[in-house]
Amino acid sequence: MSDSASSQTAAVSKIGLVPATLMVAGNMMGSGVFMLPANLAAIGGIAVVGWLVTLVGALALALVFAKLAALDPAAGGPYAYTRKAFGDYMGFQTNLIYWLANVVGNVGLAVAGLGYLTYFFPELKVPLVLALGQIAIIWFFTYANILGPRFVGRMQSFTTVAALFPIIGMAIFGWFWFSADTYAAGWNVSGENSFSAVGATLNFTLWAFIGVETASVSAGVVENPRRNVPIATLGGVILAGICYVLSSTAIMGMIPNAELVTSAAPFADAVRMALGSEAANIVAVCAAVGCLGSLAGWTLLVGQSAKAAADDGLFPNVFSRTNAKGVPSAGLAIVAVLMSIQVLATMSPTASEQFGKIASVAVIMTLLPYIYSAIALKVLSFRKVEHHEYAIYTIISLIGAIYCLWAIVGSDGQQTRWSLIFVVSTIVFYAMALNHKQHVEAHEVEVGGQVPRFVRYLTFAITLVALVLMFWVSFDERSAGKLHTRSPQPTASLSESAPAAP
Repeated sequence: MSDSASSQTAAVSKIGLVPATLMVAGNMMGSGVFMLPANLAAIGGIAVVGWLVTLVGALALALVFAKLAALDPAAGGPYAYTRKAFGDYMGFQTNLIYWLANVVGNVGLAVAGLGYLTYFFPELKVPLVLALGQIAIIWFFTYANILGPRFVGRMQSFTTVAALFPIIGMAIFGWFWFSADTYAAGWNVSGENSFSAVGATLNFTLWAFIGVETASVSAGVVENPRRNVPIATLGGVILAGICYVLSSTAIMGMIPNAELVTSAAPFADAVRMALGSEAANIVAVCAAVGCLGSLAGWTLLVGQSAKAAADDGLFPNVFSRTNAKGVPSAGLAIVAVLMSIQVLATMSPTASEQFGKIASVAVIMTLLPYIYSAIALKVLSFRKVEHHEYAIYTIISLIGAIYCLWAIVGSDGQQTRWSLIFVVSTIVFYAMALNHKQHVEAHEVEVGGQVPRFVRYLTFAITLVALVLMFWVSFDERSAGKLHTRSPQPTASLSESAPAAP
């Protein structure tokens, strides 16, 4: 294919402002809001304070990424900005951490989405069936990304609108069933003082805003990125933030704390209490579509982040190879393999428990790239903006960085320790990456290349195999007798004991 034809194909595949904004909002809301009321219930209604603190920090980070994108709309997001500000090693570390955090976190999206589908497919309560379903979803959205970024953008525009339906509905109408007594009874059940309890919520509430950098990472596939990326970033964060605070607080005042903690689908359970089973079923479908559609956008993000580093010689060359659509399909297939292994390694008795483990680790690993990006703005904007503007953005950067540090302090100690040990170990991997980069600079290794078409067909085939195995295990009576369903089953208990609407 000629250079002109390649550039024309790339231009056709790019996404506009509205899909980019919905991708930012969808990546955050699909990954954040649908399971978090259950996780936050372990701390209590005091989480509303954590939401407000997180909203301030998220807006600061949104302004950081918006300004960085306006200064230099480079593909790769945190990786690109950190590398330009602090050099190759910090850039490599940022990319490796950010890439792995997304690989880990993307599994959480599949967990949350399928958790809502248990209303329609009770067999998904069986851990092995749930795991095979997650693997099928992972490979399906990998295949969708291989078809091109424009296809993913259209898909996520639809899924984000579907996700907004129950979130906005709960944020507005959930308050008619809100009970101040129910909310107050579960105000702080963590056993910690108020300051520690708020700090403990930050790890989870920040998970809801992970995705603030979506547009900047995907700048390479966004039309007019210097203009559209900042607008999409701020618009997506504001939209998501309002919906988060109102909807999650309403749910905590509807469902008693003890029941909310064990819920696998808190939005659907709340609607079931208020409007009955049919309305809950609609919400469950919308929530599942939102969570799973978010996985499409995050898969795009993982591919673009790895490709940006591979193009610079700081990541294996296989991640820079693209298909005819300009998609790093080989790298995406590798990511799908890693995610599938992770699914099998983290199977838990409940979707909520598995989601909590995955979310916590992913947040900790994402916080460092956020801190690096915040400080990189101070470096990269020096003498490129007016003095008063530089002072304002310096303050904003510090707010974002301090918030991220606070969230790390409030995270689980053991998970934080192992995450930071991995960060230190990146120097070992960098030595290998540096040798590869030197070969690239000496033109001994060519970056990029064409991905064979069989990768696309193989991805589709694995999707089908996983689906077949999932249904085979679901309906095979011999296998069912050897499996253990999760206990308790929150969906059943809530539907049996739901109070009448006021």
